[in-house]
Amino acid sequence: MKIDGRCHCGYITYEAETEPENASICHCTDCQSFSGSAFRAMIRVGNTFRLLSGQPTIYVKTADSGSKREQAFCPRCGSSIYATSAGEEPKAYGVRYGTVRQRDQFIPKVQIWTRSRMKWVDDLASIRGFEKGQ
Repeated sequence: MKIDGRCHCGYITYEAETEPENASICHCTDCQSFSGSAFRAMIRVGNTFRLLSGQPTIYVKTADSGSKREQAFCPRCGSSIYATSAGEEPKAYGVRYGTVRQRDQFIPKVQIWTRSRMKWVDDLASIRGFEKGQ
């Protein structure tokens, strides 16, 4: 399936190919910090990821394991775009769910780092909802 996306301000645009089952949620504390939320959702794409416009800023994060991951974000609006391995080896990209135009066609199939999951996430349906902010 071909997908395309952009950052919030539109400076960075991209396209890639993936499958609907490649969506996931990460509950690790790094993803919580990066997203400013309880988790981060992503769609895994292979080396088909291609920037169409803009140049992201890259921050290299070193995990507790010592592995390095490039975190790409828009230098203008700050939107997270993707993460990938650091270095020259063949790349696989974790494209940030909210930047994908076709995101309504992806339902996460797996959750990782669940030991860091916020307890209330499993019960979102019980939290009162409103169509507009108050």
